[in-house]
Amino acid sequence: MKIMPTLLSVFLFFIFACQDDDAMLMTPANPDPMPTDSVVAEITYLALGDSYTIGTSVAAEDRWPVQLSAALAQRGIRVTDQRIVATNGWTTRNLLNGIASADLAPTYDLVSLLIGVNNQFQGRSLSEYRTEFTELLDIAIQRAGGDTSGVFVVSIPDYAFTPFGNGREDISNGVANFNAAAKAITESYGIPFYNITPISQEGLANPSLVATDNLHPSGEQYTRWVEEVLLAPVAAGILD
Repeated sequence: MKIMPTLLSVFLFFIFACQDDDAMLMTPANPDPMPTDSVVAEITYLALGDSYTIGTSVAAEDRWPVQLSAALAQRGIRVTDQRIVATNGWTTRNLLNGIASADLAPTYDLVSLLIGVNNQFQGRSLSEYRTEFTELLDIAIQRAGGDTSGVFVVSIPDYAFTPFGNGREDISNGVANFNAAAKAITESYGIPFYNITPISQEGLANPSLVATDNLHPSGEQYTRWVEEVLLAPVAAGILD
């Protein structure tokens, strides 16, 4: 993704099928702690998803898109406008409807997509998911100004590895099937698919990775997503 450099003188529970726990959030990025002479690029960022993107049961600053923006700032990439369109319990269809009703800018420099766990939880078909996920990926590309290098997809966490999931193999298998579908579609577009699922699978062995609702990732887990999986390739793509 080509970004024009700035002048150096002058960046509990899912309630899987419900939507009353977390409202769709459209928020600006946190204030940039970087001094202005450290900024090498300025970008806008749109994060699309469900409870994992809105950060159910964690503080606003612990949501992974917010943590990613803060981490990018430490590399001199200032997120001047961040929007999150996500709600606890959303399926792919809910997200499509949410985007259609959201007041968004025409385009963003960076667009992320993480969606599908509620399709799996509600027993919705993989066929439906493939169709609607493809629609969402097309929308993400459109919102990135047609530039696929400005889009990335994040895998679905495996909630079997939480006290709520209790290690159930059928949950893991279901999440794996939806992730495989998302990965195949994403990679067919030449868009990166970032696999954070192995980190989520440490949740039963390491309870600090699970939020107090015993289901969602904790802020600590989201930090690991950013530091171990997302930050380096996303930053490289922005500055490429």
